[in-house]
Amino acid sequence: MAGRITHSEAQLRPDPKFNDKVVAKFINCLMLDGRKTSSQRVVYDAFAEIDKRLVGNAEAEAEGIKDGHDIFLRAVANVKPYLEVRSKRIGGANYQVPMQVPTNRQQALAFRWIIAAVRGEKGRSAHLKLADELWAASRNEGKAMNTRDQTHRMAEANKAFAHFAR
Repeated sequence: MAGRITHSEAQLRPDPKFNDKVVAKFINCLMLDGRKTSSQRVVYDAFAEIDKRLVGNAEAEAEGIKDGHDIFLRAVANVKPYLEVRSKRIGGANYQVPMQVPTNRQQALAFRWIIAAVRGEKGRSAHLKLADELWAASRNEGKAMNTRDQTHRMAEANKAFAHFAR
């Protein structure tokens, strides 16, 4: 029975350290082969690395950023796309139609792009790569932000076909 709605959001437990469901969801998305403790260690070590960078950082203090968790939430909010193009077949032709992205898909795409950026880089520990990507994304930089910007540019370029959206 395809298309059944699951209660995955209701079943999701917040992570033990920050008591946050968004972090728990990110840990689950980062997890490979059911190794949840490994992905938790990567995320928490990345947060600790960000905490080290925040010590004495005047910019962060001015913006009210206290720890790695705040940087993570800001990074995810920055990477979330608001528009994307969907292929639509009309009259025998395929059009790339820009459409608004639902909030749950925004979060899923943001997680996917951050994780892809981390896994695409080679040669260092995962927690260091994740810390770098979160730090960059919180400042509107990095590979995940480039992916988001490309998605928005595609939507902007195909604005002429917006009237096909339904």
